[in-house]
Amino acid sequence: MYPKKELAQIVISACHQFKIDTVVVSPGSRNAPLTVGFSNHPEIETLSVVDERCAAFFALGIAQQTQKPVGIVCTSGSALLNYYPAIAEAFYSNIPLVVISADRPKHLIDIGDGQTIRQENVFENHILFSANLEDVSTSAVENSKLKTQNLKLLSEALQIATLQKGPVHINVPFDEPLYETVSELKRFQFPNVISSKTKQFVDYKNLASIWNTSTKKMILVGVNYPDAALHKLMDVYAGDVSVLILTETTSNLHQENSINSIDQLIFSLDENQFKDLQPEVLITFGGMIVSKKIKQFLRKYPPKHHWNIDEKKAMNTFFCLAEFIQIKPVDFFSNFKMSIAAKESNYQQKWLQIRDDKRVKHQEYLSKVAHSDFKVFEQIIKSVPAKSQLQISNSSIIRYAQLFSIDKSNNVFCNRGTSGIDGSTSTAIGAAFAYKNQTVFITGDISFFYDSNALWNANIPTNFRIILINNSGGGIFKIIPGPGTTNASKYFETPHTLTAEHLCKMYAFEYLKADTTETVTSQLNGFYEKSEKPKILEIFTPSEENDLILKAYFKYIQ
Repeated sequence: MYPKKELAQIVISACHQFKIDTVVVSPGSRNAPLTVGFSNHPEIETLSVVDERCAAFFALGIAQQTQKPVGIVCTSGSALLNYYPAIAEAFYSNIPLVVISADRPKHLIDIGDGQTIRQENVFENHILFSANLEDVSTSAVENSKLKTQNLKLLSEALQIATLQKGPVHINVPFDEPLYETVSELKRFQFPNVISSKTKQFVDYKNLASIWNTSTKKMILVGVNYPDAALHKLMDVYAGDVSVLILTETTSNLHQENSINSIDQLIFSLDENQFKDLQPEVLITFGGMIVSKKIKQFLRKYPPKHHWNIDEKKAMNTFFCLAEFIQIKPVDFFSNFKMSIAAKESNYQQKWLQIRDDKRVKHQEYLSKVAHSDFKVFEQIIKSVPAKSQLQISNSSIIRYAQLFSIDKSNNVFCNRGTSGIDGSTSTAIGAAFAYKNQTVFITGDISFFYDSNALWNANIPTNFRIILINNSGGGIFKIIPGPGTTNASKYFETPHTLTAEHLCKMYAFEYLKADTTETVTSQLNGFYEKSEKPKILEIFTPSEENDLILKAYFKYIQ
């Protein structure tokens, strides 16, 4: 069975021809022609998720792993607006999402008809392309024009999503009747409307002349999809003693001669040390940087030359960008190494020695610290099986993760595009669905309960594991300066007494809990073994002590 409506057939045919092989549908009536068509297509996997916000983040998690566009389909009205948080994340994280919204015909908009809003171009600030399709006319000539226009718009939207790696919006108006079907799906010809990209010119000779005369070079890497070729190239650059590589947890890079806990290194530096660390040349690539301290440092002590490497857009994070190099980082570093030579310097060695000293103090502190968020993180990171995928939620959770070394066989992901807590669980579930192997999601209580509808999903694999650190409120607001100086802390921290136990019963998760160092160790033992259900381990930590223990940690490693 396929929809009788030709416009629905055109959309489905376009998705198939442009290799959209996974579509996440949320229920509704106006999108019935699309739902019927996608769910009956033999080469498109159609998944059902009720909550549109969760559905969009679930699809984002799938696209994050496959690096291919994933479609999301919803009915008309406010359903579409629930996609917005995930669309913004996809926009800033370069993740291809194809948003397909059913709509009322134009003659029913703004007349008081139900489930009608102004859907055309609704995401214009955070979308790569909006294709506003037109429904049939009574005129045969007009219909032919509309069909040609629709084919062109769909072709452009889907090619942009694929080539430019980001979200696009396709708005599809349907008049009633909505449920008529036919037995055959037509095939349509779509024009090739995106020309091949022009090759970007990079003046390697000029860049090399700056690089080769500098004794203090820094490479700073943010969110980065795992890439074996890039990892191998970074090993080459790490071999230059005048180069200091700083990597974040989300960079998925693990060089021996690099610094992976940035805040641990720079938290207690004095002005003379900051000046000594200040690079002459700074190269940045990857997505958003978590560490606020490195941003503050490089804004106050800017490099002479900041080069940002990215295929799509320049990131002037430190307000001193000199060169935007619009090319894949792996291509830049591969070509650049042909023009450069190692430079004598003590820059790398000096800072790696400081790194090693702080690592010793880090271990000393952990050996005697009491049960807390900080201690729990050590236990979790040590327990995660090799070759797992690690999904991490935002706020304090990703910041704690930055202080620990993660097994280089584990790939790490976090929604750092907008850095929101709203869809972390849904994204992790989508990633687990796509990855198939062991996926471990570490989250905080506010993020988890905020996105608890994520568990209302029939597509959760049984090897999916959630570790929920429940410190009874927004612990980040005890860590950052400011909220504690006001008399409104309960509105920042949102204290609560919620637990995940009843959610686990409702959504058929196996539930475990722990509240001491000993019980955490005990529950983690066997937590990752095969099971008939996905599992949640809820770890309760002392809200009034967590921030004090973290602050004491930074003081200890000075």
